[in-house]
Amino acid sequence: MDLVLTTAAERPDLAPLTAGFPGGWPEFMYYDLTGGLYYDLTKTLYAEHVIIAYDPARPDRAAAKAYTVPFHAEDGEELPDDGWDEVIRRSALDRITGRAPNRVSALEVCIQTDLRGSGLAKVMLGAMRDNARKLGFDTLLAPVRPSGKDAFPDVPMSDYAFRTRDDGLPVDPWLRVHVRAGGRIARVAPKSMTIPGTLAEWRAWTGLPFDTDGPVTVPGALAPVLCDTTHDHAVYIEPNVWVEHPLG
Repeated sequence: MDLVLTTAAERPDLAPLTAGFPGGWPEFMYYDLTGGLYYDLTKTLYAEHVIIAYDPARPDRAAAKAYTVPFHAEDGEELPDDGWDEVIRRSALDRITGRAPNRVSALEVCIQTDLRGSGLAKVMLGAMRDNARKLGFDTLLAPVRPSGKDAFPDVPMSDYAFRTRDDGLPVDPWLRVHVRAGGRIARVAPKSMTIPGTLAEWRAWTGLPFDTDGPVTVPGALAPVLCDTTHDHAVYIEPNVWVEHPLG
């Protein structure tokens, strides 16, 4: 494919194509309560942070998409424990209070199912780095969702994130792409995304019974979902890994 990379700001006519990614994420992840503060506003407020890759021979679909979000942080402030959720919340509060963003964070890279494994994720990560630099930022931050962690839901992220191969690169494939691109693993974000729901909602999202108190292993989840039958709810708290990409 001869892909073209652009942003929704440069090509607003392509913005609707970002909706066409079936099976991009486990169903339950679409119900994070914070995401709407960003994704509902991408066409109007964050268009320059929406990166689209498309094949001119197939103008009816995007091959891949990537999102970043700007936010303000004080000098010396540590990367937040509630990574993905927090950078979205912070960006929304910055708009309300008029604070100018001085940092930018990656939020998502998503590839069409039939193109996964083609190296396109690396291309999109490079596009996020280039776009962040073009927008005036000197570092791209990323609360990374390690792609192999769902196979080890009971392993603490503080252990998994720092596992390396004999060549010193991370065991996890997506973390490895980040490190090869120049990223540095900074720390774990232990509560990066929080998704609560009733037991009926979790049954609908996963097809699992959710009829027993305690941790429930859910396909696609990086950690167990905590189920409370007495109070009719379950909560998923996803850990991510902060990676810093200097853009010097």
